[in-house]
Amino acid sequence: MVKKSIHEINRKIEDGSVNVVTAEEMVTIVKDLGVEGAAKEVDVVTTGTFGAMCSSGLMLNLGHSEPPIKIQKVWFNNVEAYSGVAAVDAYLGAAQISDTRGIQYGGAHVIEDLLRGKEINVHATSYGTDCYPRKVLETTITLEDLNEAVLLNPRNAYQKYAAATNSSKRILNTYMGELLPNFGNVTYSGAGVLSPLSNDPNYETIGMGTRIFIGGAQGYVIGNGTQHSPSSGFGTLMLKGNLKEMSPDYLRAASFTGYGTTLYMGIGIPIPILNERLAAATAVRDEDITTNILDYAVGSRDKPIIRQVNYAELKSGMVQIEGKNVPTSSLSSFKYARKIANELKQWIKQGEFFISMPVERLPGEGLAKPMKQTQAVPLVKDVMSDFIVTIKKDQTIQEAAKKIWENSFNHLAVVSETGELVGILTAWDISKAVAENSFDSVESVMTKKVLTCSPNEPVDIAARRLDRYGVSAMPVIDTQNRVLGIITSDNISKLFARRY
Repeated sequence: MVKKSIHEINRKIEDGSVNVVTAEEMVTIVKDLGVEGAAKEVDVVTTGTFGAMCSSGLMLNLGHSEPPIKIQKVWFNNVEAYSGVAAVDAYLGAAQISDTRGIQYGGAHVIEDLLRGKEINVHATSYGTDCYPRKVLETTITLEDLNEAVLLNPRNAYQKYAAATNSSKRILNTYMGELLPNFGNVTYSGAGVLSPLSNDPNYETIGMGTRIFIGGAQGYVIGNGTQHSPSSGFGTLMLKGNLKEMSPDYLRAASFTGYGTTLYMGIGIPIPILNERLAAATAVRDEDITTNILDYAVGSRDKPIIRQVNYAELKSGMVQIEGKNVPTSSLSSFKYARKIANELKQWIKQGEFFISMPVERLPGEGLAKPMKQTQAVPLVKDVMSDFIVTIKKDQTIQEAAKKIWENSFNHLAVVSETGELVGILTAWDISKAVAENSFDSVESVMTKKVLTCSPNEPVDIAARRLDRYGVSAMPVIDTQNRVLGIITSDNISKLFARRY
């Protein structure tokens, strides 16, 4: 049985005899030498990941102004930060967007601009007190002007991440990137074989106080991350590091179309091989790490699982969904994850980085809870009209006009012979056809690409879709594309009138 201590490994780092390999290399070593042989041979395994980590932010201290100010509200390049912690302290969230530039620029961009040595405009306001009389502050700062600039990230380095696809007929813009219609692509995140928590799934060496690579500098794990869900294999980490010591190579701002800003973070964690159990854990392969592909067409917290997949399949560039080859793409950079693992490896070999064991282990069991909501969420089926007038696509414009007149209804669902939705016809479509002296079949003037919703969708999501596409009604359909009813802007207006 192999048994080592952190002190033994750190002595080897000090005298230069330490054997360090990356998690990617460890797979082959365990295959060749076996678990016991690898545990004897290897002292430290390095991991790495580089991906979008929205739950990141900067705690900073501006120093006191003259006359002093007790900041109530503060903006950095027109991005608001939280200032309710002291007179001149603030926390700037990476995902906070600009008041003037919207989702194209946000807290993440301010953090990267600071790191790159750029000047940042500061605007602050206060209510004024006897000891802090100043009410308005305008200045510019650089990173070096700050007393402290500590990256405090509440949730980073997910153990793994669910992949995303889209069964709907329109493009979806999400935090998982652009998802193409009709299962047009699959996006995923995470480094797989190099993922820190996947290489120590029982959190034996990764916990509060573990020294890490963060943004090109040394930092620490300060606890489990928010939404830490170890029982489902989705552990997270809360991290800290000194922004003044970091490199823009490993910290990048980004903006996702239609979603918002995020911060790409480079994280690397060394795993000391104290025993055979850790040697086996760090030999995890992409094939061993599984996740689910979720359907983001459903605007709900609990998205349908399309299928289970492993990281080897995801990294291959193609997965199968319903018998169709679907291209995959990563939102993380495996190239940078590998670079981080190798750079951390060199730091340790050169005696620049020593291993620390956690002073407290992370919780190994538990699930993240959903939000408690005290008001029931109204669903489409609660407000839709289940009386809907239908028409066949081969019927005439005159027949359509008669149905609209007789039923005082502005929308006709066009259905096939077997009852599936194939289009929608409005009073405006009929008016246009009459004005153009066109009296062909309904099929010739109907809208074929129809926005639809399901009966169990939240009304808020249906309302957003109506507003986004500038339409006044959507047919409600079942899983067989059969029409169950219709939801209109009038239905939604009446709901909100009742609520407020």
